[in-house]
Amino acid sequence: MSKRDYYEVLGLKKGASDDDIKKAYRKLAMKHHPDRNQGEGAKAAEEKFKEAKEAYEMLSDPQKKAAYDQYGHAGVDPNMGHGAGGEGFGGFAEAFGDIFGDIFGGQGGQRRPGGGKQVYRGNDLSYAMEITLEEAATGKDTQIRVPSWENCETCKGSGAKPGTSPKTCPTCSGAGTVHMRQGFFSIQQTCPNCHGTGKIIPEPCPTCSGQGRIKKTKTLEVKIPAGINEGMRIRSSGNGEPGPNGGPPGDLYIEIRIRQHDIFERDGDDLHCTVPVPMTQAALGGSIEVPTLTGKVEIELPEGTQHGKTFRLRGKGIKGIRSSYPGDLYCHITLETPIKLTEHQRKLLKELDESLRKGGDKHSPNSKSWTDRVKDLFK
Repeated sequence: MSKRDYYEVLGLKKGASDDDIKKAYRKLAMKHHPDRNQGEGAKAAEEKFKEAKEAYEMLSDPQKKAAYDQYGHAGVDPNMGHGAGGEGFGGFAEAFGDIFGDIFGGQGGQRRPGGGKQVYRGNDLSYAMEITLEEAATGKDTQIRVPSWENCETCKGSGAKPGTSPKTCPTCSGAGTVHMRQGFFSIQQTCPNCHGTGKIIPEPCPTCSGQGRIKKTKTLEVKIPAGINEGMRIRSSGNGEPGPNGGPPGDLYIEIRIRQHDIFERDGDDLHCTVPVPMTQAALGGSIEVPTLTGKVEIELPEGTQHGKTFRLRGKGIKGIRSSYPGDLYCHITLETPIKLTEHQRKLLKELDESLRKGGDKHSPNSKSWTDRVKDLFK
């Protein structure tokens, strides 16, 4: 599948200024960022975000932009004749490593300013948090403990045994990378000897095994917004794993799980509950109390309320994060048949039954209709 023109992706004309390119990218990045597009349509938004990111990476670099303006995609594609600014395959790979590393929190290598060892973005972390339905509706401020890394006190972060020091890697001369040439292609790779650090440690620190840091835990303040729903994520920027070689840390994603409620079931912003009612009260009618998340309210049962009748209480649901108004509460009536009757109660029910039968079909219109349908079925 051919790529779209980078200017077309950003909604610009060829030759647009640096300011116009930056403004167009920011607008698209805000619209299609994965953190703002979850659930249905998330994959399409992520693809558009990646496309805009790639276009911006190329057009914001003067050398790549000049090559693209002259040769199109061939100017920045390593598999075609012209390389962006003469960088060839290495420059192309580095640019795209940065792009995908930013989006996915991957291990895309980056050179430190002024050269030197490669640094990498740390991995993202995921934390599952279970909350109650009431906490999801009203929000919650809480604390969580997550793993973190601190400099080793024994070696002061150097990774070397006290009294010794790291040495410059002889394979890459401290650069952290090595170059391999195949014809006119130059491929840059992480040094296999020092793994990109530029240093080797002849005598590792016994406390941290040469890592220069030890794993601990830290406490974070987390604000759960009111109206959050099952499966939503809260992003805590920079609280993921630290990046190797001093690279930037990843992010922490707090995934919300809502504990099953004893009474209510949530459907978006609406709530549903089952309300058991004695058959005598359903027949006679009257007011009954039903629960809501904020307390009890009364609803009026009309005389002759049937099983399955649903009452809708407007605004008694949950106000979602992106909703302007709260949802509704649906109370579903279930009739309870009395059990463990005394002889006196049996006698009264038999007398009631005989009285109802004498009254004809007017007391049981649904039964009469159902009986007629059964008779028609076997005619």
